[in-house]
Amino acid sequence: MPFTTTRRVEFGDTDMAGIMHFSNFFRFMEVAETDFLHSLGMSVSWWTDGVKWGFPRVSVSCDFTRPARFEDVLTIAVVVERLGTKSVTYRFDFGNQHGDPVATGRITTVLCRTTAAHQFESTEIPAEFRAKLEEQVA
Repeated sequence: MPFTTTRRVEFGDTDMAGIMHFSNFFRFMEVAETDFLHSLGMSVSWWTDGVKWGFPRVSVSCDFTRPARFEDVLTIAVVVERLGTKSVTYRFDFGNQHGDPVATGRITTVLCRTTAAHQFESTEIPAEFRAKLEEQVA
């Protein structure tokens, strides 16, 4: 069963025609990802022992089926589509309050730590995180 969350399309998310601007689907995906990770006791970004950890994006995409409009309530289903050694690919299935599909998006992230020189260094996903994410693989 995929994790789901909902978001209402606000006036500021839309263009002059009242249709949600494509760029806002990416913001909605990030909110859904954060909600999903919080449900597992995880986060997108955190500090441990003075080291900054996080999952920066390396790829994003979104395919649109129909417009999302002002005041639509979108349900966003989140699934782990692929779990690599260092990366996670999420799929986001958007539907409206009528049950109609609206869009399908994807985000691929890579676990990184920030070095003393403020550079990103990719690293393997720790076993405790991997176990939680493996349970969510579609």
